[in-house]
Amino acid sequence: MIILAIESSCDDTSVAILKDKELLSNVVSSQIAFHNKYGGVMPELASRLHVEKITYVIKEALEIANVKLEDVNYIAFTQGPGLIGSLHVGMQAAKTLALLYNLPLVPVHHLAGHIYANRFEKEFQFPMLALVVSGGHTEFVYMEDELKFKIIGSTLDDAIGEAYDKVARVLGLGYPGGPIIDKLAHEGKAIYPLPLPKNDQSFDFSYSGLKSAVINLIHKLEKRNESYLKEDIASSFQKVAVEILIKKTRHVLNQMPVKMIAIAGGVAANQELRTRMQELINKEFKNVELSLPRLSLCGDNAAMIGMCAYYRILNNNEFGSLDCSALATYSIEKF
Repeated sequence: MIILAIESSCDDTSVAILKDKELLSNVVSSQIAFHNKYGGVMPELASRLHVEKITYVIKEALEIANVKLEDVNYIAFTQGPGLIGSLHVGMQAAKTLALLYNLPLVPVHHLAGHIYANRFEKEFQFPMLALVVSGGHTEFVYMEDELKFKIIGSTLDDAIGEAYDKVARVLGLGYPGGPIIDKLAHEGKAIYPLPLPKNDQSFDFSYSGLKSAVINLIHKLEKRNESYLKEDIASSFQKVAVEILIKKTRHVLNQMPVKMIAIAGGVAANQELRTRMQELINKEFKNVELSLPRLSLCGDNAAMIGMCAYYRILNNNEFGSLDCSALATYSIEKF
């Protein structure tokens, strides 16, 4: 089975070719250089850049994989959630290929794709817990079986990745903030006390208060003309941001039967989170297997969409039609 997968939910144009579960190519065209000066993704610009790049990215992915379009059996694409304009570009490209070559369409949920990026590392063991952490999402997804998703906890306001971006913006560090803050945090010291957000017995998260606390801290220091190191602010912020993820994960693992935990999403590349999560499992939950996606598959990419499509094809053979729509908001429980 050869799958051509397209991902265009935000600001990365990506196309991957899979032969069953073997990844033959995974091309990602990043738009960071275009959006950096705005301090975040400009939706209209993202859509236009997807239109410019999509044909070239498809061509490059096929060339690297040494596959012709006539060899492809399925066309997979990200249906949602994401920026509606960006999603439309990938979806229309997928529909065009499906129509021209008479191929079945396989719509994929973006977050399901992030979870299934872990399938390149390990086979899943159920029941499984996925901690989804990205710019737009922070949630616990419980899976009792293949492609069965239940949200048991989510953010009440800002996602963790969004908080990273806003803190980076206040510190004048550029976009995206996650990798920059993570690097700086390891060069500084967590000397500033910050509140642990949503520190309760629920499975939910809240990062708005932590973001505001960092902004207020910086304003107070500047008003008093007190010097500070950006590295120390970054370290103080990251310590608390990751600590609440660890505490909530510990709480879920103590409350629910779990054989495996998988970290998913762009923030899965955070070194502090990866280290702390590994320590948690090694020390307190040795009977739970931890899966961390390879760094190249933490961000948005088409390989994860192709992998999720592969299991959807195996398990239900329900495909999309040419009149299906892109979905800006889309609960993973409805996938």
